[in-house]
Amino acid sequence: MASRSLNLWGILSESKRIINAHSRHFLALSVVFLLPLSFSLTVSPFLFSPSHSHSHIHILIRSSNLPRTLTLTLTLLLLSLCAVSSITHSVFLGFFGRPVKLLHTLFSILPSFLPLLTTFTLSHLLFFSLSLPLPLLLSFLPLTSPIFISASLLLLPTLIFLRVSLSLAPVISVVESSCGLRPLRRSFSLTAPMLPVALSSFLFFTSLQSLLLATTLLPLSPHPALLSLRFVLASSLLTILLLYHAAADTVLFMYCKAVHGELALDIAHEFAWQYFSLPFDDGKVPHVVSVVRV
Repeated sequence: MASRSLNLWGILSESKRIINAHSRHFLALSVVFLLPLSFSLTVSPFLFSPSHSHSHIHILIRSSNLPRTLTLTLTLLLLSLCAVSSITHSVFLGFFGRPVKLLHTLFSILPSFLPLLTTFTLSHLLFFSLSLPLPLLLSFLPLTSPIFISASLLLLPTLIFLRVSLSLAPVISVVESSCGLRPLRRSFSLTAPMLPVALSSFLFFTSLQSLLLATTLLPLSPHPALLSLRFVLASSLLTILLLYHAAADTVLFMYCKAVHGELALDIAHEFAWQYFSLPFDDGKVPHVVSVVRV
């Protein structure tokens, strides 16, 4: 693995290579998990915005209550976890050139679900507990208060550092079948020497996704065809971004392992059966696999 590829462009290129090699597989996963999630995220700001209360679409859902909102939230969480689990598993297999099969991928979600849910809960609780001082200060101080501005300038970089340092925790939960605090600690350890690359990947995808979702808050055309086209395009683009974001996190995990010297051991274990000749393997020619850094 060339050192020049250990950057954002290298991560995007490797993600693109793996996705293109199994395009139908990732298309199926995107349609099943990511497209409903993207459509919900794209439409929800419009549906629940008071400024659009005159819309005929808003009329259909204005009777929604808390149970329905909770049901929608849990459904989106379920789709998100299933998407992360299935895409991570598939990209990991594709990285090593293993066969990627849809049915096997769907079955892999079940053993990964609880570790992934545990990791998701712990990481968000940690993030929420550290970000809690900002809304508390805002309840007592105005937004332009020097104290609030100073606290924000100190806390926001800490929150970004925490988010980036924990970006590999979901991947670790799926790939290494670990849960609890171990994925969080391991994510901190793996991302430490690759923090600039992890930060660039986080900012790249987060900014694009935020910009795309922000367009849903712009004034809408009353024409139904243009309205539908806008949501279809936004949902499709967001689906692609979410797919590449999940794939990039998995590739980043492999790059971080390479920096820590773990990837060579994984490759040796992966292809061990190809270059060991056993005594009872008479008539078979062993294959030699070389892993070379160029």
